[in-house]
Formats: sequence, C-alpha cells, structure tokens
Amino acid sequence: MFKIVSAAIAVSLTGLPALANAPDYSPQDGEVLAFDVYRGDTEFGTHEIAFQREGDELLVDVDIALRAGFGPVTVFRYEHESSERWRSGTLVAFSSQTLKDGETYTVQADLENDALVVQGETEEGGDVTNSFAPSILPSSHWHGYPDGLERILNTEFGTPMEVTVEYLGEERIAADGTTIMAHHYRLEGTLTVDLWYDANGRWAGCAFEARGQSIRYERRSAA
Repeated sequence: MFKIVSAAIAVSLTGLPALANAPDYSPQDGEVLAFDVYRGDTEFGTHEIAFQREGDELLVDVDIALRAGFGPVTVFRYEHESSERWRSGTLVAFSSQTLKDGETYTVQADLENDALVVQGETEEGGDVTNSFAPSILPSSHWHGYPDGLERILNTEFGTPMEVTVEYLGEERIAADGTTIMAHHYRLEGTLTVDLWYDANGRWAGCAFEARGQSIRYERRSAA
C-alpha cells in the first residue's frame, strides 16, 4: 500500500560525508532516536534507531513498525529491522529483514577487499549481488546526505538507488514535544523524501507522499 524508504559510526565521524549546512553528528553510546509516524493525522507506527559502541566501532539498529487498519483489522503492515556496523566512517557490515506487502526481503552485506559486497533481493523476489565503494551511504537517513550525492544503498533490497540532494534552508518543525529550528533537505530517488536535521546534526523529522497519502515523522523527546 505504501512504499517506504527505510529506514548508525566510529568514535570519530572522520571520513563520513557531512551535511553541508549542519554540524557533524556523533551519536553517543546508548543514544536512541525515536519517531512517531503519522498517516495524515492518524497514528501509523514508530521508527526507532539505537546506537551502541563496541571498541572503535558503532552499531546501529533500526526498527520500523507501521500498521494501518480499521479497529482490530489490519489492512497494511510494514516492518523493517536492520543493523549497521561502522568503522572509521565506513560501513563495514549491514543486514536487514523487511516485511512489505506480505513479502519478506533479506539483505546481507560485508566489506570484502575494499568493496561492500551486498547480497539482496529485487522487489520482484529475485536474488541479486551488488558491490559498492566503501563510502556508500545506506538509506537509513540518520546520517544525512551531502550535497552532490548521486547514489545510495537501498536498505530494503540491497540495490543501488540513484538520488539527488537539495538543501532547502532552515525552518521550524514539530519535534521533541515542542518546535525547533532545523535544516531542511530533499532527497529524490525512488521516492521524494523531505528530511530535517537539528542544530546538532541529529535527524529531526521526515515527510513524504506515498500513493496519495501524506506520511510524517515527529521525533519524540529524549527526556
């Protein structure tokens, strides 16, 4: 029913492309970014990202759960779980499992000989293998996307996604139970997604249109 771009680094973010108009974001051990997701004005589900450090690496776990229905009857369900492992600003391993439109897709990626080798599936269900430069960014959004970016890793299927990134300036959005000033970016790929990042470079909001429906993310307060 809805097509979702799914939706994380080492002790230093050196080597990871930074947002052009917002500061580098360095997640803390144990930090969680949590969003309430709305379809129009109706609660649609949640999207959470948890960060954990292991030595010089950072592990990022993404958990998305979306549901639409009438009372107890579910008419649409989307679930996505993924894990990213970053070392010195490089994505060295990735795995995901996605339940979408009643089908399950899995992706597994590892860094091999200076290339990220990704075993995934097409949306039609066929197996596919792709190799990416170690600098590839996954479509998990928390890290932001630099100006001039042309391709990212689709985390649902493990396939390349051609994109353009545009910075649209600063504006006030709802987040953390109040309103905040945030940097607004537009990512155009298989879906056009508006993304906002706060003054610290943390992902703060998201909005897109899917099959005539307006989807909106609102970040919960960490307190």
